[in-house]
Amino acid sequence: MLAVEFAQLSDPGKSRDHNEDSLGYAAPEDEEQARSHGWLFALADGVGGHDYGEVASRAAVEHLVAGFRNAPRSEALGGLLTRLVQAANLCVYEAGKRASAGGNSMATTLVACALRHDRAVVAHAGDSRCYLIRRGLATLLTRDHTVANEQLRLGILSAKTAAVSPHRHVLVRSLGSDLFVNVELAEHQILPEDVLLLSSDGLHNSVEGSEMAAVAGHGANPDAAARRLIDLANDRDGGDNISVSITRIRDVERVGMYRGRPYKLR
Repeated sequence: MLAVEFAQLSDPGKSRDHNEDSLGYAAPEDEEQARSHGWLFALADGVGGHDYGEVASRAAVEHLVAGFRNAPRSEALGGLLTRLVQAANLCVYEAGKRASAGGNSMATTLVACALRHDRAVVAHAGDSRCYLIRRGLATLLTRDHTVANEQLRLGILSAKTAAVSPHRHVLVRSLGSDLFVNVELAEHQILPEDVLLLSSDGLHNSVEGSEMAAVAGHGANPDAAARRLIDLANDRDGGDNISVSITRIRDVERVGMYRGRPYKLR
């Protein structure tokens, strides 16, 4: 059966008096629910410059987690996350409309990782990230939905220019900005001792992926690793809220699919 250990930690940083990041998770209550639903980990970063950023991020995470816990048994993770992120987007969008007579006043990034059997499905909108740490190497599983990164993808900017572009933090996707959100989704196989790390930009703008792998990989305790990464980000900058979710895969259950139903592989 899929078995994990995890830690989630958030810090306001050294320059801000409040925290607009939110973290959440849904854990199965027993082995049966682990197989029918799995695990969910989520991180959201309220968009700076908007009112109620902390309200938006909290609403998105809470809506996603509650929907995951109440989902039908064995619903495909890809379709489930797409549906739940769209519902969370609508929740934030409508809350923003209610909060401001002049228009939308709430937005947030969101990255979510759902685990079941031997698969991880990652859904995201915005510039919060998910890394896979395997055998000491960190691989970025998401791409930042920013103006600069889109210009890089289209060949308008070089990687060096994009890294210092004034548009590198300007989002082209987020929850709550519009009635619908384009959710980016990807599925990955997971192996024992893999680590899945979610981060807000307050962390990955200060700490490189290779450093995350050095701190959170090689069997490190997730709680201690999360604290160490927060401290590193604060030591180097601390100008933004900093959040991290670390999930270590202890064991997986290898499965195949037949007519849409999983069966155990030996």
